Amino acid sequence: MDVLACVQRFVRQHDLIPPGSRVLAAVSGGSDSMALAHILRDLAAAGALQLAGLVHFNHQLRASADADERVVAELAAAFGVPFLVDRADVAARAKRERRSIEDAARAARHEHFMRARRDGGADLIALGHTRDDQAETFLLRLLRGAGPRGLASMHPRNGSIVRPLLACRRDALREWLVDRRVAFADDETNADVEIPRNRVRLELLPLLAARFNLGIVDILADEAELARDAWKWMDDEAAALAARVATRGPAAGPEPVCRIDVAELAAAPVTLQRAVLWRLMSDLAAPRPIAFGHVETARRLMMSDTRRGSIDVPGHSVERIGGSLVLTGRRADAVGRPVATPPNLFRYPLSIPGDVALPDAGSIITAALCADPSDPLATMCSGPDGRHAALVRRDLVQGSLAVRNRRPGDRFRPAGLGGRKKLQDYFVDRKVARRERDAVPLVVDGHDRIVWVVGHGIDEAFRVTDASQAVLLLTFKAVGGPA
Repeated sequence: MDVLACVQRFVRQHDLIPPGSRVLAAVSGGSDSMALAHILRDLAAAGALQLAGLVHFNHQLRASADADERVVAELAAAFGVPFLVDRADVAARAKRERRSIEDAARAARHEHFMRARRDGGADLIALGHTRDDQAETFLLRLLRGAGPRGLASMHPRNGSIVRPLLACRRDALREWLVDRRVAFADDETNADVEIPRNRVRLELLPLLAARFNLGIVDILADEAELARDAWKWMDDEAAALAARVATRGPAAGPEPVCRIDVAELAAAPVTLQRAVLWRLMSDLAAPRPIAFGHVETARRLMMSDTRRGSIDVPGHSVERIGGSLVLTGRRADAVGRPVATPPNLFRYPLSIPGDVALPDAGSIITAALCADPSDPLATMCSGPDGRHAALVRRDLVQGSLAVRNRRPGDRFRPAGLGGRKKLQDYFVDRKVARRERDAVPLVVDGHDRIVWVVGHGIDEAFRVTDASQAVLLLTFKAVGGPA
């Protein structure tokens, strides 16, 4: 394999390094980065670029770390280019910031790279990732459940970061170095299979190659390229659709707000719905990640028949209000969850027969005498877990009915569960979102006993057990809220 020709083709194909660009080579001392440094020096000698220097970060994680730093310093001196180096106690940072060693190391390293690019007056920083690294990244992300964006793995260019070796295999680079009599270091931590990437490299990929396909590395690297192309198209389409369906602000307070037209977004293919929601939710959540589960929960809320409801996700809340899905961010200086605001308390009398509109909950509650509990409408819609209707014993209802929202200390006996339960705990068990709980209507009797938690279940005491009992049919209907 002609390594230099392979790199030149890849650089031209992706327009990675415009002629005359000042490029810093990130060099750890390992085989891939040492090959990168020598390749860039050859390209600089041919007039394709300017080698602005070698950049190195000492993570202070290994006994040999200082020796690696000296090797890279000697190489920079031999090349006659600047050596931009920094070091930090990455293990201490990981513990302080409660993140993995690998994540803390990556963050510290890239922070140094960006400073070095600025201080060294460079246009680009080149990293030595190979085709093998690409295959490993694809597998790691597949195992973690990534979609097209994640499976795109490492891009040839990401801002000022370029990866000119992505078309090269690791073994070919090592052979190239050996032929040129270039020494390189072997990182002893690469044998630690407790590190996920090492486990994929040393255990999973060899197994796939031996048992399934000898060319698995090239296949996975090609899959990453296909995913990258698919994501590029999808992201462009999502950006155009987001511009049509979403409007930002005005906010009622300091928190950023984004309103999404539900009908217009729902008309798009499901894949684009998810891409748009991910894009808009990620804007409000940054720097915290938005995962597939967050997006899918928001999409289910958007597509549900109920035109009210809310969920909490990283950095913001998502609320369905009529024909809109409203994303409300938290202030940049907010820590943890937003400070709770007093609930909007409501209580309305409910006549028998009669109905009451609840603007607070966007619904209508109706009470009617039911002469025949076996009536198809009653039996179809009711039951201990009735969502839209409930049959309850009229003779046990004391005084007049009312509809209210929850109060501190509310308890009831969920039908079929046996025993009393705090309403708060019941909502948690039923996975009712925190912001939604104050809007759930409760039908209570004259002694303020909960008869029906609307949309969820009745109290055991009011369960109909005999066809001869006098029965009330309580029904719930959602109505449109503000768009």
